[in-house]
Amino acid sequence: QVQLVESGGGLVQAGGSLRLSCAASGRTFNRYAMGWFRQAPGKEREFVSTITWSGGHTDYADSVKGRFTISRDNAKNTVYLQMNSLKPEDTAVYYCASDALSFRDVPARSSREYENWGQGTQVTVSS
Repeated sequence: QVQLVESGGGLVQAGGSLRLSCAASGRTFNRYAMGWFRQAPGKEREFVSTITWSGGHTDYADSVKGRFTISRDNAKNTVYLQMNSLKPEDTAVYYCASDALSFRDVPARSSREYENWGQGTQVTVSS
């Protein structure tokens, strides 16, 4: 099992930036891909971004590509999501999650492939 704790959410105006962090403990962090997902009110949870265990491969939802950047620091057991040019439609609770399989070469977009989830952090973008 791994424990994940997100931080960095908040209220920001459209066009602004936030950096989310997800600190992991309880399992060998550097063996697992990490993902970010989000859920807006009344909507299903959706994929945002993911990064392989080594950091060598990343993937993004089309809606955030070019604006968000995922990264990880394995020495700090932390994954980050830098969010720039935020839009009101980015408003959601953001969750980080860890892959169920170790050393996956191509990170998964499906939430079913992730087995540990943080409690979420609220991001609100005002227009």
